[in-house]
Amino acid sequence: MLDRPPTLPPPFDATVPRPQVFETSAAALCGGRPALVLAPHPDDESLACGGLLAACFADAGAHVICLTDGGASHLGSPTWSRAALSALRRQEMEAALRDLGGGPGDLTWLGLPDAASDTIANLGPVVAAVIEAARRVDARSLFAPCETDPHCDHEVAAAVARAAACMAGLRLYSYPVWSRWRDPGFRERLGAPCEFRVDPGPWRAAKGAAIRRHRSQLGQVVHDAREAFAMSPAFVAMFEAGPEIFFEREPR
Repeated sequence: MLDRPPTLPPPFDATVPRPQVFETSAAALCGGRPALVLAPHPDDESLACGGLLAACFADAGAHVICLTDGGASHLGSPTWSRAALSALRRQEMEAALRDLGGGPGDLTWLGLPDAASDTIANLGPVVAAVIEAARRVDARSLFAPCETDPHCDHEVAAAVARAAACMAGLRLYSYPVWSRWRDPGFRERLGAPCEFRVDPGPWRAAKGAAIRRHRSQLGQVVHDAREAFAMSPAFVAMFEAGPEIFFEREPR
């Protein structure tokens, strides 16, 4: 299974109200504390939270936890082993964080097998790692993917975030990646009362540079894979040009 959602989600109930929209800032969402971002794969942090991270790195600080190693985005390449691709994706992520104002020390790399995290029986150590990182950097806000994203790693990351936020008393914000791209009704399906929009503003160029650091996911590195994933230009443009959107959730 590749780094992509397999199918479109089911139809949504159009009678469910859309959330109320608020324009806000990274500092307001984080309450002047460092931001903690949980990314299912290397690149989700830049796509969904690049502006927020850049703003926080320039202010109170930030930390990113990457759930998986990203090694399943290109399968069957005779020149790129899964281990080599995973190492490359970590390097790309570290470079992206530098563009956003951080560095390798601002990354916790958990390295679970990409596209297989849902098969790991005990996610307790992953929840514990998120809680430990929050305490270490003194974060009060956790940003993680929406459970409406139709990808197993995004769903697992959302579940981990809910558990960690509940246990550690963190404010939990969900960000959409694949559901934002593919599902016009994800807001109703999510059921959150409020949508917060953060304009990257002066950090937009840094966010764009960070996204472009993930060259393997833009189809610029591996050219001989039997199965290959690449972000489309329209997909990238949506995240570069639009605001970042977050939904505050009740940990449960």
